[in-house]
Amino acid sequence: MRFVFVLLCCLAGAAHAEPVSPKPHKAYLSLIIDDLGQNLPRDRRVLALPGPVTTAIMPDTPHATEFAREAHRAGKIVILHMPMDPATGPYAWHPDLPIEELEKRLNAAFKMVPYTAGINNHMGSRMTAQPVAMAWLMGELQRRHKFFVDSRTSAQTVAAQQAQKIDLASVSRDVFLDDERTEAAIYTQLQTAISLAQKQGSAVMIGHPYPQTLAVLERELPKLKAQGIEWIDIRQMISVRSNKATAAHGKDGVYR
Repeated sequence: MRFVFVLLCCLAGAAHAEPVSPKPHKAYLSLIIDDLGQNLPRDRRVLALPGPVTTAIMPDTPHATEFAREAHRAGKIVILHMPMDPATGPYAWHPDLPIEELEKRLNAAFKMVPYTAGINNHMGSRMTAQPVAMAWLMGELQRRHKFFVDSRTSAQTVAAQQAQKIDLASVSRDVFLDDERTEAAIYTQLQTAISLAQKQGSAVMIGHPYPQTLAVLERELPKLKAQGIEWIDIRQMISVRSNKATAAHGKDGVYR
C-alpha cells in the first residue's frame, strides 16, 4: 500500500513539473564584404571589424594587389570578386566568350588578387545562368583547390548547382545587407540574417564598404554573441552546410 502511495505522489509531482526545454541549436553567421580594392582608407575599416570578415576584392581596382596583401596579413580570408556579365571591364566574363578567353581572364584576375582562397561573382546575373561556363569554372576551381561562393544575383543562377554536382566546396549567399543604403534598412537586413540563422542554423551575408554599412556593422557585430549567434569565417560555413542547399535555394539539400 505504501508503494502505491509513493507512486501516486511521484505521478502527481511529475504532472506539475516544469517541461525540460530542448537545448537551442547553434546559429552561425558569415560575412563577406564585396567590391574591395578601390579605396584603401575605406577598405581598412573592413579589416578592423571585430571578427572573421571575408574580403572580396575586385581585380580591376587600383589597390587590388596591395589590399589583398594587407587583408592576408591581417588574417582575413581573401576571395576574388570576379566580374561577370552584366559587369564590364578587362576581366569580366560574358556569355559569348569562348572558354579559352574565360580562362585567360580568370588567370589574369587571380594574378591581380593574391592569396585568394576562393571566388564569388560580382554582378553576374547573365553569366551565372550559363551551365557550360559555370561547369567549367567549378572544375577549374576544384583543380586549383579553391572554393566558390554564389552571390545569387539572379534567381536563374546555376553556379551553386554546378559546384554541388562535382562536390566543390561552395556556399550560397542568403542576405544582401545594403541594397538600400540607409542605416535603418541595413540594420533591418542584419536582423533578417540573424533571424534566418536562428531558424535554419546559418546565414551568409554579403555587404559593401559603404559608410552606412560599416557604421551598422561596427555597432552591431559586437552584440552577436549576446544574441546566441556565432560569427564564423566562410570556410567554416562551408563545413557547417556541407555543400547542401538551404530551403530557399533548393529541396532536400539539392540546389534547384
